[in-house]
Amino acid sequence: MHFQPTFESVSSHVVPDWFHDAKLGIFVHWGLYSVPGWAPLAGELSDVFESGDWATWFANNPYAEWYYNSLRIDGSATQRYQHATYGADSSYFDFVSHFNQAVAGWDPAEWAVLFRSVRAQYVVLTTKHHDGFLLWPSRHPNPFIEEYHARRDLVGELTQAVRAQGMEMGLYYSGGLDWTFNPHVIQDIADIPAGVPQTPEYVDYANAHWRELIERYQTAILWNDIAYPAGTNLNQLFADFYNTIPHGVVNNRFTQRFSLAEGNITSDNHCDFDTPEYASFAEIRDKKWESCRGVGASFGYNRQEGPDQYIQEDDLIRSFVDIVSKNGNLLLNVGPMADGTIPDLQRERLRALGDWLAVNGEGIFGSRPWARAEGAAHSDGQSVGVRYTQKDGKIYAFLMDAPSHAEIVIDDFPIRDAAQIHLLGSPDPLKFSAVEGGVLVNLPALYSGSPVHTLCID
Repeated sequence: MHFQPTFESVSSHVVPDWFHDAKLGIFVHWGLYSVPGWAPLAGELSDVFESGDWATWFANNPYAEWYYNSLRIDGSATQRYQHATYGADSSYFDFVSHFNQAVAGWDPAEWAVLFRSVRAQYVVLTTKHHDGFLLWPSRHPNPFIEEYHARRDLVGELTQAVRAQGMEMGLYYSGGLDWTFNPHVIQDIADIPAGVPQTPEYVDYANAHWRELIERYQTAILWNDIAYPAGTNLNQLFADFYNTIPHGVVNNRFTQRFSLAEGNITSDNHCDFDTPEYASFAEIRDKKWESCRGVGASFGYNRQEGPDQYIQEDDLIRSFVDIVSKNGNLLLNVGPMADGTIPDLQRERLRALGDWLAVNGEGIFGSRPWARAEGAAHSDGQSVGVRYTQKDGKIYAFLMDAPSHAEIVIDDFPIRDAAQIHLLGSPDPLKFSAVEGGVLVNLPALYSGSPVHTLCID
């Protein structure tokens, strides 16, 4: 299909099966902010949705990748850290030389092997975050700061390594904020619209970068952030992208007109998938979506974070299953140090998810939502949550806790007499019987180290 540069045409784009099937991607936030690698420990983004206190959140921003913005808020913890560590006369832009020296020994293949070993299906790299620093030597350099880019082509090298491992490669670009073009300090959610550069010079700059990322690296995902300048014909950009990369997808953050009701930035432009952050949904969504989150409360590397800030392995697995059951993917972020080292605690979370998928991935990859996402079961008085997926005529029931008893009743679940039930990871079919209100299943001894066990009903 050839797409025309109209909303009607690009909106007819169908989300490709590979993105529906993928379920797990790895996000990578890496840049100048990785040099200081510091942010206050102020909790996850989801906390501010409950309080609504955005001004306090920005003043104590736990996102280390927002370091340059936080640094420019007078009296902020980040500003105090910068002055104490690097001196009162130091500049954020001093980190350019530090970063370029640090990345000299980085091995992109090691990352790609790690991501593939945890069964990730795609990777998304931050090519330019809000500070404007480029992770590739662009043909369209920053007009205000000389040599404001990585000396190595980090984008190209990781793209090649990721594809060599059989994964799709997507690219993130901050189209909505670039503090080298518009230095407006973000201190509240209402500051976002004023922070978006709208000059013709920036329109040309951002458009040229997206087209370069498409043509030079053949990105499968346009993962824009925050917003996009109003002077751009996005229908033209999207049509050209789809015509160049037929299996490509576009996220929902190309906002050109703002609606800040309830603290949300919403877009009426075309998109293939939505991107809630540190969040899930209560029900199956018809539109494809992807939840993104850090292993900790920050996307960029934060040297202050430790086990108390990182998501527990069991909670990560349960959250992932919940997301998939509701038609979502998980884009799980790693925040490398400046030299490309992925901290051990982050690797441990990745490996825990990968180990679980080695046994239970059959019910995850390539699946689609069932008639409902959530259910319940009970075992000897214990209540156990259930999540569902389906694939190839089979239904997968994920027990979200280990039952305390060898028998469990899955509530409100119809069962055929000729059906078979297997526990993934166990070779023999299970005994079961229909009972009033559901099906009783006799379980084998369960692996106690797994937080979620998967029943396949065929």
